[in-house]
Order: sequence, then C-alpha cells, then structure tokens
Amino acid sequence: MKVFNTLTGHKEDFQPLGEVVTMYVCGITAYDESHIGHAMAYIIFDVIRRHLEFKGYEVKHVQNFTDIDDKIIERANQLEMPPLELADKYIARYFADMDGLNIKRAHIYPKATEEIPKVIEIVQGLIAKGHAYESEGSVYFRVRSWPDYGRLSRRNVSDMISQTCAYEEKKEYPLDFALWKASKPGEPSWESPWGRGRPGWHMECSAMALRHLGDSMDIHGGGQDLVFPHHENEIAQSECFTGQAPFARYWLHSGLMQLDKEKMSKSTGNLVSVRDVLSRFSSDAIRLFVLGSHYRSPLTYSEQALEATEKGAEGLRRALAHQASADIGVGVLDVEPLKQRFVEAMDDDFNTAQAIAVLFELAKGINRGVEQGLNVAEAQHTLLKLADILGLTLKEKTQVAPDTEAFISLLVSIRDDLRRDQQWQLADKIRTGLASSGVTLEDTPQGTRWTYKRMQGRLV
Repeated sequence: MKVFNTLTGHKEDFQPLGEVVTMYVCGITAYDESHIGHAMAYIIFDVIRRHLEFKGYEVKHVQNFTDIDDKIIERANQLEMPPLELADKYIARYFADMDGLNIKRAHIYPKATEEIPKVIEIVQGLIAKGHAYESEGSVYFRVRSWPDYGRLSRRNVSDMISQTCAYEEKKEYPLDFALWKASKPGEPSWESPWGRGRPGWHMECSAMALRHLGDSMDIHGGGQDLVFPHHENEIAQSECFTGQAPFARYWLHSGLMQLDKEKMSKSTGNLVSVRDVLSRFSSDAIRLFVLGSHYRSPLTYSEQALEATEKGAEGLRRALAHQASADIGVGVLDVEPLKQRFVEAMDDDFNTAQAIAVLFELAKGINRGVEQGLNVAEAQHTLLKLADILGLTLKEKTQVAPDTEAFISLLVSIRDDLRRDQQWQLADKIRTGLASSGVTLEDTPQGTRWTYKRMQGRLV
C-alpha cells in the first residue's frame, strides 16, 4: 500500500508506527454553516480511514474543532451572542451534516477551549528552549530558530519576506507567528503566565494532536490550503517542543472544491452549504461526485455533475435489486478479479476514481449475470462490501427539509445539555417526543446520532 506524502513529494510504502494507525485531521472553525468544500475533505479522509480498516488496521482518528478564533469572535459580535455559544451551534450543525453524508465520526473531537493547559505547557517549553518569546502579553514562535522551517511547503524563509508580510514592532521577525494571543477587551480569555489571552490557531492543533496521539503520529491530514502556514507552523512548534521528528510520518492533503474557479470559503461567502446539497441529492451521489476524481485534485462544484452521479448511484442500486437465483447447479458470477482490481486501486494512494470504475463494471456484470441465469448473490454481496469502503450506502434517497433537520439537531443538542446536567426526565421527554415523530436517537461515546424515517406517508 502506497500513499503520497506531501513532506517528501512522492509516494511511499505505508508503514505505521505501531499496531494502531494514528490519524489527525484538521477540523472546522465553527462560525458558519459547513459547505460542500468541507464535505469534500471529510469524505476523502473518511474513505482513507475506511480503507485502512478494511485492510485490517485499527485506526485512532482525532479531528478537532476550533471553537475560539478571530472569525468566531467577529461573527458572534455581529449576531450579539457569546462566541462559545455560536461555536456550539455550528458544531451541532456540522455533526448533522456529516451524519447525513454517512461520514464515520472520529474517535475524539477535542475543542481548542478544552486544551488550554496543554497549550500553556507547550508554550512554556518552547520559551525555555529559546524557540519562543513573550512580547506585550503575547508569545511568538521564533522562526529563525528552526532550520527546517519551510520544508513541508518547499519555501525558503528569505523568499517569504516580502511587502505582503506585515511587520509588527512587537515581533522580532516578520515571519514569527503567535503561539499565545493577548486578549482584547470583551474577548473570551484564559489565565496564563503571560496574562489573560487565548491560543494561536496553529498552536491549538499541536496541543490537541500531541495530547491525544503522542509525540509522533502516522497520518496528518487536511486540505491543501493548510500546507502553509498552518501545517508548516504545526511541524515547527511541535518538533521544537518534543525534540522528536517526525511530528507526522505521512502528510496527506486533499484538493480544494471550487465554485466559479475560486476556492470555496466561508470567509468569502463563496460557498454552497452541505445542508442545501443534501436536500436535493443523496449522500451516495455526493460521495460519487467527490470520489470520482483523485483526492489530491481540485474539483469544481457542478449540479449537472451531481445529477449524473445521482443516476450512477441509482444504477448501482438497481444491480442490488435483482433477486439472485438459488437454483442448484446454476453458474456463479466470478467477481474475484474485480475485487482485486478495486483493492489495488485503493492501495495505490487511494485511487477512488479507478475504484468507482470497478464498482460500475461489477454492477454491469451482475446485470448480465441475471440475464444469463447466473447466481449473482455473492457478487451483490461483494458490491455492497466494496461500496461501503467508499461510504456508499446504496439505499434509496430520503429527503428531509433543511429547517426540519436544523430543528431536530437543535433538540438533540438541548437533550445532550440536559443529560450532562443529569436532568434525565426532561432529556427522556425529548427522546420520546422525537421517537413519536420518527426520529431515532443513538447515544455513542462520540456523541448522539439521529436518524429519521417516513411516518404515515409523510416525512418528518
């Protein structure tokens, strides 16, 4: 099995550190709706995890939430609500969206605000080693103290200094970046040896990764827009703190979703929400659209393409709808060569485009086998099994109105709060009320999941 490592710039044999594959994926900054660009990234890393598990690996998957950040504070001020309340609102929306896309939940979802002690520990260690310095209540990483800075993004430090790099008097060097940010009036803040403040964005991920996965992990993932400066800074501060390298053995970066030839981004408003797309297309269609290109390639959002993949998903479902012949002595469709080709494609840096082509070839084989009177039961089982590696359910699309989905997610979030406060009676009342409307709740270590079904001819 080979994976493309951004750090080295070529494919490498995948050799994890231990029996459990450790994987950290950068999560959302929770200040707005999740968009289809987020869906692209998290579908890709979901498939990477699924294939590793198919190969027999146990995976420990950690994905963070940035729940305090300049953008969150700015948006909260606009809406006149507490920043952490805003973040919790969009974290709940995120879970509803990703569940709708059939994305497996990570094993751990740390939040930046829950990692303050680890942040302070790392910052203190970097200061003690001469890699960081305090200035006016903030702490900055000393970029020139790390000779390997720029290795991930293949940039030279001297070339990075330009007119676009603003010089701040409180920094020793223009490229130095904040590890701890002194608080401004009215902002959420925490006590530290340097005064009240909050973590820098880059430091949040290092703290969460080091705390939950140790000094070195197998896979660090994220979108290509995070290579510099975010992941570059993560490597520098993490390896300087631990004294160990590598911080991550394999850096995997997904391509970016584009809309009108521009990167889809919440900050620019250039986006299409996951909820909107899910209201019109099945999760299978969305996943086929994303996975139809190599994960490192850019992808342009297109409703026409989604309409085509919806038809493709229906074609796969039809192959499963055939009643397999059980007559004694009837021939059996041989699918072993196709299964081998599917696995080989996925083993080659998760080539989902080729893997999908195999699924459609298998579906055609099932259709022909039925016409020839062959027993296709095993072939159908194989199709389901391989489709599951890509996260395809191959179930009929069920729709729910976006407003209804948001209301259900809100009730689930309120119930979670009630359970944390041990208000069991009220929490059970919400569960019972939702159940009467066709909504089933499942409490898991990673949070509460909900599913819905049609009730008396109507969709709830």
